[in-house]
Amino acid sequence: MNPVPRYGVIVSGMDETWIPESCTLPTVERPIRVAEFDSLLGTAVRGVDRMEETRLRLELDPSPDIAGQAAQLAARETGCCSFFTFTLTADGDGVRLDVTVPEGRVDILDALAARART
Repeated sequence: MNPVPRYGVIVSGMDETWIPESCTLPTVERPIRVAEFDSLLGTAVRGVDRMEETRLRLELDPSPDIAGQAAQLAARETGCCSFFTFTLTADGDGVRLDVTVPEGRVDILDALAARART
């Protein structure tokens, strides 16, 4: 079985080396954060668009609960990985979460995009 990168945690012997050293989330809390991302990505994502190499757009289920969940998760994530920029937009076209990273963090955005597509 090929390893699948999961954000911030080793699962079944998977490699954690792509997680930036600058992440300040305690190791013990990383599986919880992964579960939160997996929950959002697995239930709310309606579309994934790689706008640029450093920007990912997630089209989300257009509900207030999902928008709130995405906003809370984004706020907590920037607390430990300040290189992320999250922009949540809710309008007549739906709910979108844009995730932007600096060029040196594209690998992390790649992993998040892969998770969102599965």
